[in-house]
Amino acid sequence: MHSGRHLVNLALIGFMGTGKTSAGRLVAELLHFDFLDTDDLIQTRTGRTIADIFAKNGEAAFRALERDVVVELAGRTKTVISTGGGLPANLENLASLKTHALVVCLWASPERIWERVRNQSHRPLLHDPDPQQKIRELLEQRAPFYRQADVLIRTDERSAREVAQQVVLQFKQR
Repeated sequence: MHSGRHLVNLALIGFMGTGKTSAGRLVAELLHFDFLDTDDLIQTRTGRTIADIFAKNGEAAFRALERDVVVELAGRTKTVISTGGGLPANLENLASLKTHALVVCLWASPERIWERVRNQSHRPLLHDPDPQQKIRELLEQRAPFYRQADVLIRTDERSAREVAQQVVLQFKQR
């Protein structure tokens, strides 16, 4: 099944805690690609944490930084790109990624996501009186964007290695 697109990269989208970073590093290793995390890149460039950017400048400022990074990614090859959870909610970001990357959405249930992220204080969207409800709301809001990925892989009951192997298989079939 050939898409007609020139897929030189692989982009992992999905909610926080679905395994984009852990599986993404393994995918990069298996394919001999570079690994790039958009949130890490933004933090390195700004010298600030995502939480700090959200707190002091707001989500809109962070999303603008994210858009800039996505534009640059089109110039890369042989890269596994792990995106921030909200990045694909901007349709321009998603369209841009699809010009050069197989877009794979990693999906998990709200309960499994909570189980994975509840002890991670660096997640600005979890600083909510009811973080589990916040996860359910955001997942529901972002689901229509996530569903536009080329491939959807459930990660609830899979190890990072199993997810990575599935992602590589999907990439090689394109």
